[in-house]
Amino acid sequence: MFGPVVLRGGSVVPEDALTWRFSRSSGPGGQSVNTADSRVELSVDLAAITWATPSDRDRVLARLGPRLALADRRDATARRDEADDTDQVEAGEAVGTVLVVAASEFRSQLRNREAALARVTGLLDDALRQPPPPRRATRPSRASRARRVQAESRRRSVKELRRPPQA
Repeated sequence: MFGPVVLRGGSVVPEDALTWRFSRSSGPGGQSVNTADSRVELSVDLAAITWATPSDRDRVLARLGPRLALADRRDATARRDEADDTDQVEAGEAVGTVLVVAASEFRSQLRNREAALARVTGLLDDALRQPPPPRRATRPSRASRARRVQAESRRRSVKELRRPPQA
């Protein structure tokens, strides 16, 4: 219905990587709230995305790690049971590859679908954004140090004027 989604940097989310689920939304809506499945839950399998570079995939998995769910919980439990002590998942390693977003702010299912897709696109685009370069440490200039000392002495003199006179 929506087609493939193109992300920042040329990564492509194919339509078959998107899984839609619909349920009844909570909140006001009159008599139709109990009959219309307007709440949308969009699941995106990040393993099915065509990434522009492998570093893009690693960056997204690292940044969205806490939000990711397992593709199939039964499969994950079986894998965890089969794993011996030497094959344990390291701390901080992304276990899941599915990003799940829900939208229920609109009364119409179509608008909720558009909102969920926009939210997923925004999350993935933000995760793909390059981190800012680290700040280079600089020293304060001589003039800024002089201004700071002058402001301190000005504050000191104002506070001295507030004191009661010495007897």
